[in-house]
Amino acid sequence: MKNFYLIINTGSDSRKYAIYENGVEIFKLHLERKLTPPADYSAPVDFLFKSALAKKVVSDKSDISAIAVRVVAPGEYFLFNRLIDDGYLSKLHELQDEAPLHIGPALEEIEEIKKFLPEVKMVGISDSAFHKTLPEVASRYAIPEVDAMLGIRKYGYHGISVASIVYKVEKWLGYIPERIIVCHLGSGSSITALKSGRSVDTSMGLTPLDGPPMGSRVGAIDPGAVVALGQKKGFNYSELEKYFNNDCGLLGLSGRTKDVRDLFLLENNGDSGAKLALESFVYGIKKYIGAYIAALGGLDLIVFTATIGERSSIIRGRVCFGLQGLGLSLDAEKNNGTVSMDGFIHQGGKSIPIAVITTDEMGQMARETRVSPNF
Repeated sequence: MKNFYLIINTGSDSRKYAIYENGVEIFKLHLERKLTPPADYSAPVDFLFKSALAKKVVSDKSDISAIAVRVVAPGEYFLFNRLIDDGYLSKLHELQDEAPLHIGPALEEIEEIKKFLPEVKMVGISDSAFHKTLPEVASRYAIPEVDAMLGIRKYGYHGISVASIVYKVEKWLGYIPERIIVCHLGSGSSITALKSGRSVDTSMGLTPLDGPPMGSRVGAIDPGAVVALGQKKGFNYSELEKYFNNDCGLLGLSGRTKDVRDLFLLENNGDSGAKLALESFVYGIKKYIGAYIAALGGLDLIVFTATIGERSSIIRGRVCFGLQGLGLSLDAEKNNGTVSMDGFIHQGGKSIPIAVITTDEMGQMARETRVSPNF
């Protein structure tokens, strides 16, 4: 009997789908809010099945035997992959305000899929599970223990992506370097420090807001500034949450756009806001790289991944520029020639290895689905 798994990954600005047959990808569909016709982006599940049936990937939607959905949500409950049932959905609804750019789209996707395939079991693949290995010194905030017990701690995200990088590195090199930094750079960005393939620190925290400035997310900010903003603008907690998720980051700094491609064009035309946004993005990434080299006691490999990390040689070049003192020397020709493909981009013999590795969240989710006790 064939096993057709439908894998769903809804990001803050994209929707990704794939169908796996016995662990092998046989169909994929990637929709981007900016590039996909609105009618298809707003009715993606219908578009997905029409496309899969038209290409004869499956003979009928009932061929799907299991469904996996990437879930980005804080809390101990969501540190594990779980069957999506009424209890799971209830907990997800309760947390919708804490990761609105991800939980809202995921809930919409789950509801749509349930209409099409109501009898098929669905599992939520945790985007934080990989970070369960964070030591307490990295995961605890400096707050009283009684308050930390309310679930207020660092959970980290992009764990599925980082897990896929570890999997690919081991297959590529034949081993896992002891000290790795993974720069997942996209509309949402995070930097993760790994020791022997295990997460020991990561830039995202309780929610996906922390870290370098992101597309429209604020990144690291002084808690006192949060209080001051709330007071001066008269925001309640929900309004602050929306503000920090939707109005800040590269969008807030530039005053124009959150898209790095557009920011480059604006910068080339002398736009000072775009220049500041790009400089702040790069500066934030550099700071985490430096901090994590210190935390790891050195570095054996740094990886750039995700949409910006894989596609933008300019951002990679700017991030690595000036880091020679930390042992990182980029080869400009290799860097410029590596776009959305796996390869090394450092100066041979002169640098700690620098790699571009395409993330494979869908493949990682499929692997985790195959071993899930829920099916």
